[in-house]
Amino acid sequence: MGLKGFVEGGIASIVAGCSTHPLDLIKVRMQLQGEQSAKPVQQIYSLRPALALNSSQALSISANNLNLEVNSLQLPARSQIKTGPLSVGMKILQTEGAAALFSGVSATVLRQTLYSTTRMGLYEIFKQKWSDPSSSNFPLSKKIAAGLLAGGIGAAVGNPADVAMVRMQADGRLPMSQRRNYKSVLDAITKMSREEGIASLWRGSSLTVNRAMIVTASQLASYDQIKEAILDHGLMNDGLGTHVTASFAAGFVAAVASNPVDVIKTRVMNMKVEAGMAPPYSGAIDCALKTIRAEGPMALYKGFIPTISRQGPFTVVLFVTLEQVRKVFKDF
Repeated sequence: MGLKGFVEGGIASIVAGCSTHPLDLIKVRMQLQGEQSAKPVQQIYSLRPALALNSSQALSISANNLNLEVNSLQLPARSQIKTGPLSVGMKILQTEGAAALFSGVSATVLRQTLYSTTRMGLYEIFKQKWSDPSSSNFPLSKKIAAGLLAGGIGAAVGNPADVAMVRMQADGRLPMSQRRNYKSVLDAITKMSREEGIASLWRGSSLTVNRAMIVTASQLASYDQIKEAILDHGLMNDGLGTHVTASFAAGFVAAVASNPVDVIKTRVMNMKVEAGMAPPYSGAIDCALKTIRAEGPMALYKGFIPTISRQGPFTVVLFVTLEQVRKVFKDF
């Protein structure tokens, strides 16, 4: 297998990444919703200085009014308007145009070239090395271990492209004066290196690695396991139906497992660090705690619908394309 596994996995990953890029962009925009919702709460206590009158009766009324106001003003932060993937997509089309749905697609291509090519190729190598030579049996535990290791290495390699992709996808939601306006993934990487230092290219890398380990282990291991179960039980033949069924199920497992890490990763990568100012988040745990505190635990599943909407088709396209590419390269 060797190099061929990397080539086959890379081609399939680039096709899948580009074809589902708009869904990934919508997912990123939804994951960033509500990120600023906690800021107005700090202003609550400074809204009613005019109520501080001299008489004790007035002070009593003022205190009651202030308590009522604090209670009532807590509500908007919690009842913030939430928008679904369709409305987010329509808003992007209306305000930024159809081309905006492919913002950052050059970063997607580079990310898939670096990250997915590495993880797919390594997984196949581990699969060959760790399978039973006599029966070709590859136990689930070894599949998961292979996925964890391959995903972690792939993510470390592809993190710069991942940071660039998140920023390019998120740019359109910012006011014009705050946009980064990267022209391409290479422009993004160059500017980040120059303005924020080389280390910024690996911002959120621990999250990227953790997410990639979870995704790769759940996605590739699930696909192989479900495909084997379908064939072993004679439910379907080894064809398109089996590939689609196994890959969609694998996509669902990967989406459920990885969404919380993905939300935190997106926010940490997208945060703007200004000179002389403390960063919005000091790290992944700080980001998770602030997100849960301000928006509730389910904020970690923001963007889940577009995540599964993207992860399902992505995994289907990935594995269906991979199976076809393997047929083309089988004689090489």
